[in-house]
Amino acid sequence: MTPTLPGSAEVVVIGGGVMGASIAFHLAEAGVRDVLLLEKDSLACGSTSKSAGGVRAQFSDAVNIRLGARSLPAFEQFGVRPGGEIDLHQVGYLFLHTSDEAWAAAQRAVELQNSLGVPTRLLTAAEAGALSPGVSVDDVVGATFHPRDGYCSPENVVQGYAAGARAHGATVRTGVEVTGIETEGSAIVAVTTSSGRVATSTVVCAAGAWSRRVGEWVGVDLPIDPLRRQILVTEPIGGGLLERFPASTPMTIDAASTFYLHREGPGILLGMSYQAEEPGFRDGYSEDWLPDLLEAMERRAPALLDIGIAHKWSGYYEVTPDHNAVIGEAATVSRFLYAAGFSGHGFLQGPAVGEVVRDLYLRQEPVVDVSSLSAERFATGEAVLERAIV
Repeated sequence: MTPTLPGSAEVVVIGGGVMGASIAFHLAEAGVRDVLLLEKDSLACGSTSKSAGGVRAQFSDAVNIRLGARSLPAFEQFGVRPGGEIDLHQVGYLFLHTSDEAWAAAQRAVELQNSLGVPTRLLTAAEAGALSPGVSVDDVVGATFHPRDGYCSPENVVQGYAAGARAHGATVRTGVEVTGIETEGSAIVAVTTSSGRVATSTVVCAAGAWSRRVGEWVGVDLPIDPLRRQILVTEPIGGGLLERFPASTPMTIDAASTFYLHREGPGILLGMSYQAEEPGFRDGYSEDWLPDLLEAMERRAPALLDIGIAHKWSGYYEVTPDHNAVIGEAATVSRFLYAAGFSGHGFLQGPAVGEVVRDLYLRQEPVVDVSSLSAERFATGEAVLERAIV
């Protein structure tokens, strides 16, 4: 059955992942009438549901630290606002560094985090090994750890925000693909969709890896490319492995290779970047990355090499040239707002970004100053460097 749409909306949000759902919730909660969230498939079906679910405040850039730190309390209080169980495990993030140069950069990042109220700690290799006993730390120079970091269920977060948005009067429609944006002069007047036309003066692009095309409809360059990333979950572990990988095991990241792991139910979730992966939409899981993954596992967590694989999937990072998000409002068309290109750290910043976009729409000072993340930075040569990418 074709979904029915209202004839008009005050704000149309494109994309039903964590960004779109959070933005719709925060707009509706703030009293914005006639918020319409459109998703071409089902909620959380894109990058959000394919993520590792990590939440953290450990970054090297002040804006990302602030966005991550502001989001953590929202995840902690999610059961109250907007409501719903998200299976939050605050076991911490443990970054392992294996070179003097990387360790020096990590120490500078921790100093910045501490100055912004995030109590990340510097650890020795032995201290890191005690926190993550199943991981080899023989070559580790130093590690960083923030205990409030962790992971939760991405799908539950999206469903909670969507339900909260509806409770505040927003309309959420799935199975509706936005096919274009109509403008008159420099003003937005409508969106066209697979289910009809909706008159509106404001569009928020939260389409993740698909955002570049949305920007093109209004002449805004959102330099975002899809990049496939893959994840495995092992079969249930038992015996001595339970002692080496207890439920308290932090999200543990080998910073040099980006190999990471955390407990996932009775098994262990594993992932890392694949350096040979080319940007583009490549649907489906591929075995190409396995040699790199196995090499990283042999070095960092060799005890897991003999464990079978229970689940595997692929998803998309939405990557910008400097691996940082684009958040802001276009200067050339009124009113086109965007929040995309998070390059792997979007899920964890979802709560704060929802607040920021709400503030931008209401033309009030955002809870976090994101002016440095405007898409215009690429034209002016003001790219933002973020080192703590997983």
